[in-house]
Amino acid sequence: MKASHAVTVFGRELSVRSSAPEAKVKAVEAFVNSKLQEIGSALKNGDAQLVLTLALLNTSEELLELRSREQDATADSRISAIIAALETV
Repeated sequence: MKASHAVTVFGRELSVRSSAPEAKVKAVEAFVNSKLQEIGSALKNGDAQLVLTLALLNTSEELLELRSREQDATADSRISAIIAALETV
């Protein structure tokens, strides 16, 4: 069941609905704000849209890298299973 949670991102309070526990919502909020702070402090221009866009791009890159690693691990497991099956023939 989804519950409403109050979060503050980039200084703006938002109400979000999530089935995740409160602690997980707060962890996501902290992660997002940390990423925004990290990128915002590295820029000379504090343009909010640019900071948000760069944070989204960085986080997306990290997610895609993790997904790629998971796919590689799955492929490695399948190849190992096929090799094991072939060795028993």
